[in-house]
Amino acid sequence: MATPTSSHSFALLIFLRPGQEMKELFSLARRAETWRLLWLWLAEAQKDLDLPISHKAIHQLRSNITMTLHDFEVAEAEEKIRRHDVMAHVHAFGEAAPEAAGIIHWGATSCYVTDNADLIFLRDALDILLPKLAVVIQKLSDFARTYKDLPCLGYTHGQPAQPVTVGKRACLWNQDLLMDLRNLERARADLRFRGVKGTTGTQASFLHVFKGDYAKVEELDEIVTKKAGFDSAFVISSQTYTRKIDVDVGQALASFGATCERIGGDIRHLAMFKEIEEPFEKEQIGSSAMAYKRNPMRSERTCSLGRQLCNLTRNNVDTFAAQWLERSLDDSAVRRSTLPEMFLTADALTILLDNICSGLVVYPAVIKRRMNEELPFMATENFIMAMVDKGYSRQEAHERVRVLSHEAADQVKNHGKDNDLVHRVEKDPFFEPILDDLPRLLDPTTFIGAARQQVEKFTGRHGEVELALQKYQAQIASHKAAQLHV
Repeated sequence: MATPTSSHSFALLIFLRPGQEMKELFSLARRAETWRLLWLWLAEAQKDLDLPISHKAIHQLRSNITMTLHDFEVAEAEEKIRRHDVMAHVHAFGEAAPEAAGIIHWGATSCYVTDNADLIFLRDALDILLPKLAVVIQKLSDFARTYKDLPCLGYTHGQPAQPVTVGKRACLWNQDLLMDLRNLERARADLRFRGVKGTTGTQASFLHVFKGDYAKVEELDEIVTKKAGFDSAFVISSQTYTRKIDVDVGQALASFGATCERIGGDIRHLAMFKEIEEPFEKEQIGSSAMAYKRNPMRSERTCSLGRQLCNLTRNNVDTFAAQWLERSLDDSAVRRSTLPEMFLTADALTILLDNICSGLVVYPAVIKRRMNEELPFMATENFIMAMVDKGYSRQEAHERVRVLSHEAADQVKNHGKDNDLVHRVEKDPFFEPILDDLPRLLDPTTFIGAARQQVEKFTGRHGEVELALQKYQAQIASHKAAQLHV
């Protein structure tokens, strides 16, 4: 039997490892207790609007919001008979609050509790997720500032390209995360309550309850909306809130999932080059067979769960498109699975990113060596321009560099030797006028353009990161590095 603390899926939680707060939000107990709160708020509002509901009934409802094991047993037994989970919980709540048994769910339809509860869960889940994402952005911003001056090879088409800096590359990741933060904030701000709308959204049942007094029906809707913590409710609904909301929130989460896979993939490539590694504990084992390995398992998991999060929202799109007229019940089972899983997955991803960004390891010596292997080829344009500055023909300089470059490349590719282009330039009498300038022409810091200034502008005072994170400063200041449990 399900227990009050049971969560969405035990097996799912084992593999995802989301945070405790998100697990509790999507627990069976929270779901049932939120339904009870919604029934309490409805009864309180109806009483305030002069319907015959006693103080004792309200007191009993208010005193029995917390689900007990007995409440679950009663609801489960009733559901086996009725095959209707909402009515099973109406019965269980009525048994716990007998004075209110006759007025629970008065005028309401099942979606009054199921849909309004889901909107509460969407809102609260985003409120859990957003500060965690803000912490990751701050940590990655700190990392970028630390390494804003460290030149490293850039890559385009998977091939060495003009150098960037380690910090500048981290800003690429952070810019995408800032877009995710903005998307999720917008999705949160757009949420509205379904409210008190009746079976097909016309409020007909509540007009009947209030003897045709539409003003009181409107006031009932407004009171319950405020009690639920929403600023406004949808004016138009069917039996359900529009499933376009699930699509909207899901797309923002899917975009975050794509960012996670992109960041994880970059870190895995850099680990392959031995330039950067994710945290790796002293006693950690990378491979059961190859003892020397340091597999980037955190980044691999980030890619895996990011991909899963991207794909989950397809259920929301298909469910929205498949709705018939005022509602069809084929939306129920898939949403009960998909909505929690989206947020549990996203929460697990913020924990992974937090852990990774708290302990990224940079190997400057390896980065420098890899730069030096490619730098001579990248510096050839500098050689040509320096010769032109000395009064020599640009075309002749270009041809000399081309010949020497191909000779050096042959040594690297066909003979497995080091890149000796600089040595060949030094030996060629043609380049004697610029020999004293070679150290300057080969300085890696001269190849990174405005990378340092861009990092400072992006992450510094009044920069994009600071402005985006202003509202999260309290959570960032009190946050501790996420611990990862495999």
